[in-house]
Amino acid sequence: MRLNPSHRKKAGFTLVELVIVITIIAVLAGSGVYLIVGFVDDAKYQRVDSDLKALDLALKSYERGNYFKPPTQDQGLRALVERPTGDPQPERWRPYLEEMMLDPWGLEYQYRFPAQKSTKKYDIFSFGEDGVESEDDVGNW
Repeated sequence: MRLNPSHRKKAGFTLVELVIVITIIAVLAGSGVYLIVGFVDDAKYQRVDSDLKALDLALKSYERGNYFKPPTQDQGLRALVERPTGDPQPERWRPYLEEMMLDPWGLEYQYRFPAQKSTKKYDIFSFGEDGVESEDDVGNW
């Protein structure tokens, strides 16, 4: 016995069902992106922290090799990469870094001697996300 084509049940999804499924997928995807963005921001600040420790170690090595004198304000962190040309000349200079380190936002780390915020001889810091000296700076203080 053959079924009349008009009595056959049509297979497939209705437009309403498709819209509901797409909405659920969009909400889940949006939530995932929101969580990932938060983790990326946290990772940037963790990287700054580890970079500051590496820079501090390089500066301590520079000091040990130069009679416990850190680079001057004018020499800055570049003294860790290139031999300073200005006075005072380091007695026993060698490169302590292969290249200037950039923070996660693409800017060079900052150096200030003598320190204004740190209990150490010098401040090393990142301007942070906004790229200018402000309250969101992250440093060795």
